[in-house]
Amino acid sequence: MRLLLMSDTHLPRRARALPERLLADLPHADVVVHAGDWVDEATLDLLEQRSRRVIGVYGNNDGPALRARLPEVAHADLDGLRLAVVHETGPAQGRERRCADRFPDTDVLVFGHSHIPWDTTTDTGLRLLNPGSPTDRRRQPHCTYMTATAADGELRDVRLHRLPPRT
Repeated sequence: MRLLLMSDTHLPRRARALPERLLADLPHADVVVHAGDWVDEATLDLLEQRSRRVIGVYGNNDGPALRARLPEVAHADLDGLRLAVVHETGPAQGRERRCADRFPDTDVLVFGHSHIPWDTTTDTGLRLLNPGSPTDRRRQPHCTYMTATAADGELRDVRLHRLPPRT
């Protein structure tokens, strides 16, 4: 099962649209995961129209309309892989312990908020992934998103995709 992971799109505040390279990857994904801060409903509508399945949560910049359509925390079983999605996990210091305690029955937690790509594994085996932002790099060198594969209860082939600068 092919996954496409993104967060913090902030459309149309930070960019007018999702990057073409990310849009070109949508048809190849079985599941699109968005870890919040969509800002507009049009992005959710677009992903729902162009994707087989969308798992998303709302973020701190998402208003009442998105909060009515999305949960604060999402859980899914993807071919035996126990996935959770949340927008905020708090400061980087102590993140692994906090997340392992909060999500004890989870294999992979996808989160956003910081716009900083993150890939670590806790001492309990919980994999933490932040795909960064495909539209707002903040102080990072690149806008980013991730792809991965879920198969037989395992996450494989996690790849961070760096996007070219917007013109």
